[in-house]
Amino acid sequence: MILNGKKIAEEIKAELANEVRLLAANGQRPPHLAAILVGNDGASETYVASKVKSCETIGFGSTLVRLPADVSEEQLLHEIDSINANDEIDGLIVQLPLPKHIDEQKVTERVIPEKDVDGFHPVNVGKLVLGLPTFVSATPKGIMEMLKRYDIETSGKHCVVLGRSNIVGTPMANLMSRNSYPGNCTVTLCHSRTKDLVSYTRSADILIVALGRPEFVTADMVKEGAVVIDVGITRVEDSTNPRGYVLKGDVAFDEIEKKASFITPVPGGVGRTTITALLQNTLQARLNNVKPSKLHNHVS
Repeated sequence: MILNGKKIAEEIKAELANEVRLLAANGQRPPHLAAILVGNDGASETYVASKVKSCETIGFGSTLVRLPADVSEEQLLHEIDSINANDEIDGLIVQLPLPKHIDEQKVTERVIPEKDVDGFHPVNVGKLVLGLPTFVSATPKGIMEMLKRYDIETSGKHCVVLGRSNIVGTPMANLMSRNSYPGNCTVTLCHSRTKDLVSYTRSADILIVALGRPEFVTADMVKEGAVVIDVGITRVEDSTNPRGYVLKGDVAFDEIEKKASFITPVPGGVGRTTITALLQNTLQARLNNVKPSKLHNHVS
């Protein structure tokens, strides 16, 4: 069965739009998300535009700050400080990657944890590891929503995560091992130094692939009936396509779909739920700043 990220995203957007109406009924402004985009990378442009459009669709406020590719690190940090200090903005994301002359870690740490709806700040990462309430980075959060809304059994299952990035792989492994649902998996985190990788992928009941290597996982690497979550999305040149490229995931979808019990498509899978997870975090950031006494009608 295909895990339809578009369908789930529409469900979540409807829920978020209702939360906006409840805030308005209580005399409260809607959540507001700010995004900083440096340079004109095509993939980043597309991704940020979809975030802004999603905000408009559900009634969130949004601000897009565009900066040139040659912006100084100091100027970028000044923009972040300005948004940090703005009480009318609840969430802030700085679209990655950044130009090479800018220290991404310094930028990540400059966004205050209370507005870090990407969940990248060390404070929020630490809370995630400890199982404390925090902003979970959007892609892992979206995957958890997908597993939950499709009622996929995770308890006692072997979950193999390919890729150990701080944005996807590592937090995903942490979440899947938690004593919760989705969770309670035995988790193996694989990476570029893993020996005999296929022996792990073939034993996976749930396989989450976040490598950024198009169609790396083939049918012979997956066991019958596995749940396959494809996080990768890469533009691959294709002269037969009017756009000059096609989007490919990290798994060979056409051959693996026949073996998997559930599988995410690319596009239309994890990418859709990543954006709505970011919006869920932005709503939470807004609610964190509203006194409970002013939310008589709010049901979380």
